[in-house]
Amino acid sequence: SGQVAQLSAHLSRAMDNGLTKSEASEALTHLLFYAGWPNVFSAIPAAKDVFEKRPR
Repeated sequence: SGQVAQLSAHLSRAMDNGLTKSEASEALTHLLFYAGWPNVFSAIPAAKDVFEKRPR
């Protein structure tokens, strides 16, 4: 479930423009109730991958 194919690119670009890891995590938490649990649970591994690949 979920449409995460473009998430990595969009999240990485947002972080290039100042979005923090904490803010991205909060956005995913907020989306649980709007996009649905399965969609967000599908997005979490993609977000973690972006977080791990970015310099600290």
